[in-house]
Amino acid sequence: MIRAVAALVRRDLLLAARVGGSGALSLVFFLMIVALVPFALGPDLNLLSRIGPAILWLAAVLATLIGLDRLFQADEEDGSLDLMTGSPAPVELVVLAKVLAHWLTTGLPLALVSPLFGLLVALSPTGMGATALTLLVGTPALTFIGAVGAALTASIRRGGLILAVLVLPLMIPTLIFGVSASEAALGGTVPFATPLTILAALSLIAAVIGTLAAAAALRWSE
Repeated sequence: MIRAVAALVRRDLLLAARVGGSGALSLVFFLMIVALVPFALGPDLNLLSRIGPAILWLAAVLATLIGLDRLFQADEEDGSLDLMTGSPAPVELVVLAKVLAHWLTTGLPLALVSPLFGLLVALSPTGMGATALTLLVGTPALTFIGAVGAALTASIRRGGLILAVLVLPLMIPTLIFGVSASEAALGGTVPFATPLTILAALSLIAAVIGTLAAAAALRWSE
């Protein structure tokens, strides 16, 4: 089973490298949001540094949605999904492999480049490091939550808007604790470890529930 998961992850990573798409688009979209907000708020560096973690997290949530509608839809269109779900490997492992590959090409790059983009919102080095760590811990939750919506809309053409309406409300707790953890590192009243631990718990819960729910949605759509 581990070899099957590794093969599916490798397949999706190779497809992403050859075709390109959601990973690069997510980074560009992330950069656009972070770059445009300072123009809207003005040159107040104190204000930007205060709300910088919130800007980066909000941009990460929206950027994660890029390409999520194609997570299962592309395989549904070319028949690959039927072969995967009909294989001896459980559907849950198929979902886990595809979500992991999507996070490696989307969520992980967002977390890694966030310190660089933090310069655009005048974040301190401590704020950049804290925000990058919270994104690294929290973006898996966003991806697993999005996978449920992607599985529900896999057979719907142009289901991106429906997917966003379905999953955005479910991403709010992750957004809240991600921003709270980043602000705690900048001198908040709550210790940094407390919201970070809750954020990690949300990712673990989303990994379990999201995998099971997405697999159930794929079975239901057959």
